[in-house]
Order: sequence, then C-alpha cells, then structure tokens
Amino acid sequence: MDVVVGRVAKAHGISGELAVDVRTDSPELRFAHGSALVGKLRDGTSRTLTVAAARNHSGRLLVRFEEVLTRDVAETLRGMLLLAGTEDLPPTGDPDEFYDHQLEGLRAELLDGTEIGTVLEIVHGPGGELLVIRREADEVLVPFVRQIVPTVDVAGGRVVLDPPEGLLDAD
Repeated sequence: MDVVVGRVAKAHGISGELAVDVRTDSPELRFAHGSALVGKLRDGTSRTLTVAAARNHSGRLLVRFEEVLTRDVAETLRGMLLLAGTEDLPPTGDPDEFYDHQLEGLRAELLDGTEIGTVLEIVHGPGGELLVIRREADEVLVPFVRQIVPTVDVAGGRVVLDPPEGLLDAD
C-alpha cells in the first residue's frame, strides 16, 4: 500500500529543485538521500523519483530528484502527489499514535454501535487533527481527540465516537 508523503507545490530555483508540502511525520526518512518515491500526476500517470537532496525552507521541504534536472521539467510536476510504501514505516511505539493510512477506511460508529460513516482522511491543521467522516449524504469533520474519539480499534476496523451535541448535525 502506498501513502501520500508530500505534494509538489512549485518549482524552486533554476536547477529543478521542488518545494514540497510534507504530509508525513518522518520526512527525514521519507526524503532521505537515495529514497525512491512514486510521483503521481493529476492526469493519473506516475513515475519513480529518487531523492538526490532535501532541505527545509520556509515551512516546506526543498527536494531535488535525480530525474529532474531543470526548472522546465520541475514546472511540469506542480501538484504531483509523492507516494511511498507503508511496509517500511517504523512502528510508532505509542499505542495512542497512528499513521493516517491506518485510520483511512475505518468504520465510524457511535458508542451504541450505530454506524455513521467511514473515515475518509485525516486533516492535519494548526489546531490539531480532524477526521473527515464520509456519511451517506455528506462529510463531517470530527476533532481527533480522546474525548470525542475514545476508541480506535484498527484490528477491528472501527473508530468509536462520543460527539458533543450538534457535532454531527447536518448544516
């Protein structure tokens, strides 16, 4: 299984360097020299890219790939998703810590077992993480905090919610 570890925001400089919005807790591992990533373009095509160098810059990671040698080539990669395999992820070491891909697709249910939807994705915001729950007619954002999500049962394929009044109401 592949997970998104970054998205190309734009070209940087004249030598093919790319500004990448990081979507991984382990950028030092995912973007280490020699790491291979799969780049998926908006049109669905993909290609393998090998990290030549990476450095932090203004809240983004500047990455040079061996296969991208000019700014012109880098410009064609704007918006590309960078994917990596989950098989080589280190264990989190904390039973209350999860990788996004472990939560995506889990059934979301209330304390009484009523199913309300499926975890579509995790949004990492400045105020904390939010679960995006897809319901039949819409999507709802749920703060990923213990008071509202008291149980995460990855093996059982579910997250249990105890939402405050009004959180799940349709607008």
